[in-house]
Amino acid sequence: MTIVVAGATGLAGSAIVRAFEKAGKEVVGINRSVVDLLDLQATKKFLKDIAPSMVIDAAARVGGIGANNAFPVEFLTDNIRIQSNLMDASHEAKVGRFIFLGSSCIYPRDCAQPIKEEYLMTGPLETTNSAYAIAKIAGIELINSYRKEYGHKWISLMPTNLYGPNDNFELQGSHVLPAFIRRFVEATEKNAPTETLWGTGAPKREFLHVDDLANAVLIASEKYDSSMHLNIGSGQDLSIKELAELVADIAGYKGEIKWDSSKPDGTPRKVLDVTKAKSLGWSPAISLRDGIASAMNWYKEATAKGVSRR
Repeated sequence: MTIVVAGATGLAGSAIVRAFEKAGKEVVGINRSVVDLLDLQATKKFLKDIAPSMVIDAAARVGGIGANNAFPVEFLTDNIRIQSNLMDASHEAKVGRFIFLGSSCIYPRDCAQPIKEEYLMTGPLETTNSAYAIAKIAGIELINSYRKEYGHKWISLMPTNLYGPNDNFELQGSHVLPAFIRRFVEATEKNAPTETLWGTGAPKREFLHVDDLANAVLIASEKYDSSMHLNIGSGQDLSIKELAELVADIAGYKGEIKWDSSKPDGTPRKVLDVTKAKSLGWSPAISLRDGIASAMNWYKEATAKGVSRR
């Protein structure tokens, strides 16, 4: 029984491949060099030839506040095309199980905390990443439409902010945690007296090591079958200021951290209620400090080899 993982060289996809292979599953990982998911006919041909029993969609155009704000057209259209093409092709190939990975940014900007799955579409989205959020909401609706119309046992998982090996460390396109890792590693190496970061540092965020996500995907693939999307997160958050101080401490940075309040903060707070995921027998195993330390070591080693995305 073959499992196809789309986006297999990315942050989430590579971890999912590792977890499923460790569990003894036959995995075929794909990225743009294997098949262009923006090309519907190519995607259909690929899945027809492979005939997988399961498809896991970890492929997406992703980025931080700056990238989302600057390229909303691409974040909306590319993500809708990727996920709809993959689902269309999977339906045609008679794929029994499909797991769609979304994002916690689907929830309203000023959502009640912690965020329950039922809070979807109960208020306005955060404007800085609304295009990406709308694409992921469309993905949930498409999964449920296939369930309703065709009886497919397809599901949606909504991870919180992820980090770990194979992350994107580009300063302009990455998410906050990998950007902090790179900035404080470089600031430490240069002995920089100050490091200035975006925003006020006041917003609170939740983070999950990507290996914990991969284990959640594995468990959900075996135990979960519902039209309700499933939150995947640590259930704990901290302020961006606290995160910066933690990353700086792990990096050994001794300088001053300053904040540029002219830059956007994004959503004030975002922490998921993960009661449903934990009821399946899953819980995160990697602490934030240990996870950041391992991600930082990976980044340093990958950068030295010239293989990090930065």
